[in-house]
Amino acid sequence: MEDLNNDPKVSVIIPTYNRAERICRAVDSVLAQKFTDFECLVVDDGSTDDTAERLAGYDDPRLKILRQENRGVSAARNYGIAASSGDLIALLDSDDEWVPEKLLKQVTFMAEAGFEISQTDEIWIRKGKRVNQCKKHEKPEGMFFDRSLEMCMVSPSCVIFSRKFWEELGPFDEDMPACEDYDLWIRAGTKYPVGLLRERLTIKHGGRPDQLSNSVGCLDLYRIYAIVKLLQAGTLTADERNMALDELQRKTGFYIGGCRKRGRDEQAVRIERLVQGIIAGEDVLPSEIIEN
Repeated sequence: MEDLNNDPKVSVIIPTYNRAERICRAVDSVLAQKFTDFECLVVDDGSTDDTAERLAGYDDPRLKILRQENRGVSAARNYGIAASSGDLIALLDSDDEWVPEKLLKQVTFMAEAGFEISQTDEIWIRKGKRVNQCKKHEKPEGMFFDRSLEMCMVSPSCVIFSRKFWEELGPFDEDMPACEDYDLWIRAGTKYPVGLLRERLTIKHGGRPDQLSNSVGCLDLYRIYAIVKLLQAGTLTADERNMALDELQRKTGFYIGGCRKRGRDEQAVRIERLVQGIIAGEDVLPSEIIEN
């Protein structure tokens, strides 16, 4: 499986921010891979704990440590990918880990099936205990734009995509502090089938307050923003546009209801007005959705 040129086959990108207690577990799981033709780029997004000191303890030429001022996960991933050189790009969150066969099996799977993007199944650990996934979280395969609109159906720590995929659909939106992966997957959902390797090769750890899903409020607002961007891009078919509009109205209803329960009536009215304008065909800038 080794490549004869100087560039690695796979570039592994790990963004991290103040996770000194967990980043080494993620890095160790990459360095323990049975597939060895990779580079691992850890992007320290301005950590203020002892992340830098812990990473400095590694002595492996495949590991590269990059640092930037704190700009968020999207900017960190973009920075890492821009500095990488592999034909394939694998994402790993700094609080997750891989089993040793993950890269070997997934790279082989993609080569044999001809996928530009694929993911594996995963094991969920919540507060140190393994938990079963709900049926709605079961991963689909192929083309599933409609399901991607409803919820994020691709897990970053499970995914590998080609350089071709990234050059067409990247980068991650740096204006999004969360749901940046949802944004990328719905943009990809009408263009590329997603391969699914039905083996639990990724271990996802959750249930902590430092996770973006817990620390960033109003996630539906960023999903609304992502759908608005997609609608305004003008690349959808009539059927796809109708799916996106239906989901936009559904998510807007949830978001507005939440605003009113919390006494944020002015925000509810503002978002409702903007979305009604989009549905009516008005030229609404996506940035208006998330402006302060």
